[in-house]
Amino acid sequence: MMQGLTKKVIIISVPVLALGCFFLIWGYFSGYWRFNYPPPWRYPVRGIDVSHHQGAIDWDQVKSEEIDFVYMKATEGSDHKDREFPDNWQAASRIGVVKGAYHFFTFCSPGSEQAANFIATVPVEPNTLPPAIDFEFSGNCKARPKKEAVVKEITVFIRAIEKRYGQSPIFYVTYDSYDAHIKGSFPAYHVWIRDIYAKPHVSDRLYWTFWQYANRGRVKGIKGLVDLDVFNGNNEAFMAITRPRSDTSVTTRTR
Repeated sequence: MMQGLTKKVIIISVPVLALGCFFLIWGYFSGYWRFNYPPPWRYPVRGIDVSHHQGAIDWDQVKSEEIDFVYMKATEGSDHKDREFPDNWQAASRIGVVKGAYHFFTFCSPGSEQAANFIATVPVEPNTLPPAIDFEFSGNCKARPKKEAVVKEITVFIRAIEKRYGQSPIFYVTYDSYDAHIKGSFPAYHVWIRDIYAKPHVSDRLYWTFWQYANRGRVKGIKGLVDLDVFNGNNEAFMAITRPRSDTSVTTRTR
């Protein structure tokens, strides 16, 4: 009798567990749940980052989501320009969201040419976020130069950007790209770290300024999924980073 009951329980439990696992996996990849939920009281300044992958965005609906800032892809390498950047840049201003542009830095071309591409694409405007350097291995050139060569080209890029915009750029990094090339080479520059599983812990405890805490978020006005971010500080510190370098005094936290 007990043996028969046990078999029935197993027969029922296995498909139920399988169905539960299916919905967990489906929910994650569909953006209905995620690993990180940074509390608003701890991270009151919240934002997104977008590119052509999000397509045409209904920015009025985005505004209803209480988004404080948006980073948008402008350029990649020495010649690629994101096709949605002009519309995204203008729309963000129209709805009053603090905006910033980022450049995907590649190993395929000199830093000077990449800086020229960014400068030709991104206008100089007041009250914008510092230009961001998206530095990661995924989607980059297959060739992997030595650290010294990469640091040299990034330095050239940074100098051109600082001269043009009067702001020190920040680095968007993964743990791998940070440890391989950025760590120890640019200690004065802030970091925008990607960690979609847990709160960031940069290996050398350098201050991180932004945290990309999810890559499968859902936001009204955006079809499909979008990256979600928070600023590591209060509203006053956030507004300070939109000022020219000589006026900037940013308070960030690592704990």
